[in-house]
Amino acid sequence: MIRKATLKDIDSIIDITRACARYMIARNIFQWNEHYPNRTPFENDVKRDELYVLEVENTIIGCIVISILMDEEYIPIQWLTPNENNIYIHRLAIHPKHQGKGYAQDLMNFAENYSIENNHTSVRLDTFSQNSRNQKFYELRGYQKLSNIFFPKQSKHPFYCYELVL
Repeated sequence: MIRKATLKDIDSIIDITRACARYMIARNIFQWNEHYPNRTPFENDVKRDELYVLEVENTIIGCIVISILMDEEYIPIQWLTPNENNIYIHRLAIHPKHQGKGYAQDLMNFAENYSIENNHTSVRLDTFSQNSRNQKFYELRGYQKLSNIFFPKQSKHPFYCYELVL
């Protein structure tokens, strides 16, 4: 079941993202670290009603942020569509012991359907340049890779911006 997250879910979400960070670091993917993601963005996401969780057998195993806010890092990107009426995906995570079972697909289907139902023009996101698994995941869903952005507190490597026109 996918539902809106509450502040009570934040500890479970942090546990998931930390497990994901450890899993990626063990594979030399330094996408997430001690600075990101942390509690503050998730609390803000809940306050804006933009954070969703995926529950299986009453246990939260994943999360996704579906936002209408464009991060300032995205401003210089030459997007495929005008910068109005777009959805931005952030902090998609599935606990490593539940990965490979289609749950990330379920969350992305939910986000894309939400975008269509609410008449948004496109879905935008970024993923780490050193995470080829994520790049393939989005490209197979029809997302087009555009420009690079940097998050200096996360990595010296760029993140690739993607867009799916609806």
